[in-house]
Amino acid sequence: MTWHGTRRPAGVLLALTAAGGLLIGGCSAGGTSDSKVGGASYDRPGGDSAPLPAPGRSGGPGGRYDGEPRGGEQDSRGVAPDPDHLSTFALDVDTASYGYARRTLADGRLPDPSTVRPEEFVNSFRQDYERPGGDGFTVTVDGARTDEEDWSLVRVGLATRPAGEDGERAPAALTFVIDISGSMAEPGRLDLARRSLGTMTDRLRDDDSVALVTFSDEAETVLPMTRLGGNRGEVHDAIDGLEPTDSTNVGAGMATGYETAVEGLREGATNRVVLVSDALANTGETEADAILERIAQSRREHGITLFGVGVGSDYGDALMERLADRGDGHTVYVSDEGDAREVFCEQLPRNIELAARDAKAQVAFDPETVAEFRLVGYDNRRVADEDFRDDRVDGGEVGPGHTVTALYAVRTRPGAEGHLATATVRWLDPGSRTPHEETGAVETDGLADSVWRARPGLTVTATAAYFADALRSPGHRYGALPGAPALGELLGRAGSLADRTGDKDVRELAEAIRAAERLG
Repeated sequence: MTWHGTRRPAGVLLALTAAGGLLIGGCSAGGTSDSKVGGASYDRPGGDSAPLPAPGRSGGPGGRYDGEPRGGEQDSRGVAPDPDHLSTFALDVDTASYGYARRTLADGRLPDPSTVRPEEFVNSFRQDYERPGGDGFTVTVDGARTDEEDWSLVRVGLATRPAGEDGERAPAALTFVIDISGSMAEPGRLDLARRSLGTMTDRLRDDDSVALVTFSDEAETVLPMTRLGGNRGEVHDAIDGLEPTDSTNVGAGMATGYETAVEGLREGATNRVVLVSDALANTGETEADAILERIAQSRREHGITLFGVGVGSDYGDALMERLADRGDGHTVYVSDEGDAREVFCEQLPRNIELAARDAKAQVAFDPETVAEFRLVGYDNRRVADEDFRDDRVDGGEVGPGHTVTALYAVRTRPGAEGHLATATVRWLDPGSRTPHEETGAVETDGLADSVWRARPGLTVTATAAYFADALRSPGHRYGALPGAPALGELLGRAGSLADRTGDKDVRELAEAIRAAERLG
């Protein structure tokens, strides 16, 4: 693993300044547009420990940068701490890794360690961070001590505005690219896609548009971009006609899908490609970079983003994840009817419109208090520190109703007190592409005395991260994160946490840990 040490600078550390659906709203009356996987509310005032003060809204540290320098604060990178103290990454709201791991464990197998991405485990759970009033983010930074001396887990929580009502959004122009290869004949693949798309057709608005592209060894536009008002029967007929055939040419499907999306491009609408596939490419281009090169111009010129829906017990996780990361989108995984309802009723509505483009985060650790640190996960989303404010460098696209969590393992200097870290998120306005920034900070006295006695949301984050860490190192009794418990102890912690929160999703996490312990 790579750990980052800090050097004590000759002068005082300069602080970071304030530069820095598919079933769109109608699947069920009781759904919440703010949930990650659903479940209980965490991190509201009145929890097990007092909430940290909200970041300030002034132009100083903890404030917000709206594209113009304030008093010379933002016109030089010299205001930032030494790069050795920085950690920079593009935001990522993928959750497919956790969903696929649960499916694999339920099938009686340990997931391949290469498919386990800790940030996707962590981001699969709802967090009730403070929300902004408009586009962009709020920043919450907290943490807790671990059982290993001088080591803590520090959490950076980012939240976008709540998703609005269905009638408040712009029309959607959605191009569905559906895998109809032979492998999609397995129950829970194409049949699940057909049912989900059929339900979606009944719930989308009349002013929304849908196109349908299928691919096996070749790709075909089955339905050009079609307004739903007065044409739902035609859309249903196209969906009902989906049948599995031969090989899997993902490259052809993506190329034809983007061509169809460009041909049906609607000004003033949210234009998006939705890929539904097991991503087991075996014909034509099979590498993500080669596939994306074919659609690069359409993606860049028209801003068409990608949403990947993975299916199947055998699933090309690496290909789908790479396509989504490079296609300015993200992925989810669907294994059954319950997952399909979650994705098509709750998650995808948050991905029709955008709250932020090219979003990146940078965390500055204070070398007076921090000896070393490590970002947990985000291995494919790291960004060079000097590129944080270079808006030509790709970030992540995030919709309304999302929360994004990053977790750090941090070793503090013995007896150190005071400022610990400042986190800054930078994004472009989805319409004007004006840059904005928001910051938040944490002090050493803001750390809870134990991750197991912290506020429930932080404990859920730690439990998910420890579980992912254990799955990535299946031959070791203990994981690589500081304070990592053995799986048996982690199971007990997760079970107690599920009882404490009454959250079904935490209960499912405990069940997954139990399955891993049996298999391990």
